[in-house]
Amino acid sequence: MGICASSKRVQQEEDCDENVVYVMDDCGGGGAGEKDGHGAAAGCRKVASLYSQKGKKGPNQDAVILCQGFGMEDGVFCGVFDGHGRCGQYVSKLVRDYLPFMILSHRNALALSATDDDDDPAFSDASPSSSSTDGSGGGSSPAAAQQQLLDEWREACAAAFDAMDRELKVQAPNLDCSFSGTTAVCAIKQGNDLIVANLGDSRAVLATMSDSGHLAAVQLTVDHKPSLPGEAERIKRCGGRVFALKDEPSVARVWLPGEDLPGLAMARSLGDLRLKRHGVVPEPEVAHRRVGRGDLFIVLATDGVWDVMSNEEVVSIVCATARKEHAAKAVAEAAAQRWRTRYPASRVDDCSAVCLFLRDQDWGSSVAAARAKAAAGCGGGRY
Repeated sequence: MGICASSKRVQQEEDCDENVVYVMDDCGGGGAGEKDGHGAAAGCRKVASLYSQKGKKGPNQDAVILCQGFGMEDGVFCGVFDGHGRCGQYVSKLVRDYLPFMILSHRNALALSATDDDDDPAFSDASPSSSSTDGSGGGSSPAAAQQQLLDEWREACAAAFDAMDRELKVQAPNLDCSFSGTTAVCAIKQGNDLIVANLGDSRAVLATMSDSGHLAAVQLTVDHKPSLPGEAERIKRCGGRVFALKDEPSVARVWLPGEDLPGLAMARSLGDLRLKRHGVVPEPEVAHRRVGRGDLFIVLATDGVWDVMSNEEVVSIVCATARKEHAAKAVAEAAAQRWRTRYPASRVDDCSAVCLFLRDQDWGSSVAAARAKAAAGCGGGRY
């Protein structure tokens, strides 16, 4: 059970250097040996599109990963990590390489514990709550099974994020994480169940279509900005300070009690060890969604994308991309172009995205249907 991370199963997107990594399950899910023109396993492009574009601020501090065969045979893990600070590019890659397997390890430990306590555990890979569409067939109601699913993954994610943060402390002699860290937004697909874990200001957005043909962008995560009342209250209660600089009054930042540093623009992160005593926590928010028949894809992206593009614009770009394997690249490139036109005096941020496709049907047919419904006036007109 679970994923094998043998080196021969890890492949990197040539266009993005070491920032994008694909991990295939040991059974060869997706065909790890068969590569397309971009260096990715051919099977990967049927599941997700990944891309990371370096900005103009220095080394690319973003990191992206896709793991197939995660937890169950057709399970998927994908994640986007946005590093910051002097060692941000190293922190984001370290978290990318370790966190998925920490989550899976904690999940498997919880599943094993449930097996010891119950002859019919809710979290075996063959569990009806993970694979059926109606949640029936188990000993509990569908609502109870869904809640148990969320509780189990929330506990696994919370434990793994905390362990990852402690691992960064262990790495401290070789990796200075005093004022360096990373965001993390992850999506885990197990059958028809989708679990999203997030901390920091990267974001997950779902594209879903109603029966009438209306295509909507549904934000699945909260951007953990210091300006949020609950986040600011926690930081101030721990002695930290929250305020914006005069030349950027709309950007609240976190500062140490007696020093004007570091000016962190998020309220939660992995790393940033000097701020851990002052309210910047490594605790993710975890949400669960049962994939519905109208749910098309989910986009995970760093704030380099969301700072200049709306949720609806990103969904629109993905839907307008003729070949789904190019969707993430289209999003990143559009965001970079928006940075250049909207903020010509500013340096373009790194822009990275994952598009996880939730349907197996032909992409061209799905896009054509969306366009046809939009043209007919029942899709909101903007797609």
